[in-house]
Amino acid sequence: MGDAEDVFEGPAVELPEPMRRSRALYRPESETQRPVRHARGYGPFVAFCIEQDVDARQLASDSARLVELMHSSGATIANDSALEAAAGVFAGNVLASLRPDAQWRTFEGGSPTVGNDDLQFEIEGLPGRIRDADAEWLQGFISVIQEWESEEAENLPAMQPRPAQPAPDQPPYIRPALPVEVFSSPDGQPIPYGSRWGEDGPLPEAYSMDSNTERFAGLHTVARALIEHLGEVYDVDVDPDPEHVPDLLVHSDEVREAVRLSPRDPGAAVLTIGFTSYPGVVVHAGLLHEFIFPSCGCDACDETAESEADRLERLVLAVAAGGYGERYPVGRRGWSEYALTAADGAWEEGGRGEPDAVAGIRLREAELKLQEVPEGWRPWPLRTS
Repeated sequence: MGDAEDVFEGPAVELPEPMRRSRALYRPESETQRPVRHARGYGPFVAFCIEQDVDARQLASDSARLVELMHSSGATIANDSALEAAAGVFAGNVLASLRPDAQWRTFEGGSPTVGNDDLQFEIEGLPGRIRDADAEWLQGFISVIQEWESEEAENLPAMQPRPAQPAPDQPPYIRPALPVEVFSSPDGQPIPYGSRWGEDGPLPEAYSMDSNTERFAGLHTVARALIEHLGEVYDVDVDPDPEHVPDLLVHSDEVREAVRLSPRDPGAAVLTIGFTSYPGVVVHAGLLHEFIFPSCGCDACDETAESEADRLERLVLAVAAGGYGERYPVGRRGWSEYALTAADGAWEEGGRGEPDAVAGIRLREAELKLQEVPEGWRPWPLRTS
């Protein structure tokens, strides 16, 4: 049979580098990696197939038969941890081969998955779940796989919002100075937030810890500076009012203050900026999308006020420049989608997801409004002297 790991198309490669779950669908293009569709590490399962007089290549093209084999031979596979892990990798490669838009993904502190933006299959523990499942679960799982395989990939043209270049006399935004604070560990050592983990990565317990969250208080300072800058440069109504808190879809119970910025052009995106007690910032941009700062405050992610301020400024300034677009509904699942482009073109970002936190009437209004701006929201009009 040759190389034990030559069953799938292309050379077998290592899994991709882990990414944060909060950014899985919202990563700048500069951070993307080459898609992995054929992962290494399934050789022991191929050897097991040979022992069982099963052709691994035929099994790789028949997901239903693979599920049935993993169920009937589950007890044997479970007796060998290396074999069980290899069976999971083999199953993941089978799933990745079913659709041209499927790939492996790995997450910090979580299980590798295989799928596309619409559906992800968690691979760690999959052989055990198949082994212990009843007939109804197995048939349902096979049906999900077959339905997913038969769906045509969505080939929608990518949104490419075109931001306006700054006017020659347009005042630049300047970040205010942020306080420098030093936080110490229980043994009195300074904690180097932003660079505290070495090559071995964070400790497992760090994913469930949010220590010294007051280190993010500087985000409130940055948000206020952005609001002041936008009000001075653009023809926009700046309205600080508690009644705008319901504009926000997530963490609204933590929002202590909200400011709505409404450009005097109905084709430009409205921004609502909320100040949370975490402390942090929530930005509702346009109609359906929200961005949270910090995206994750756990010790493992190791974010700082400075790193999150970078994201906050990029978002807000891109929206004002007209580098923001939204689309709804997208595909058969009726998801919402967004795209961001910096005014200088230095970075791009986009994402797609289910707008499950939005009331039905709000979705309908968004669907109608977004038909008026199919190329993206327009740049905010500049304030005249």
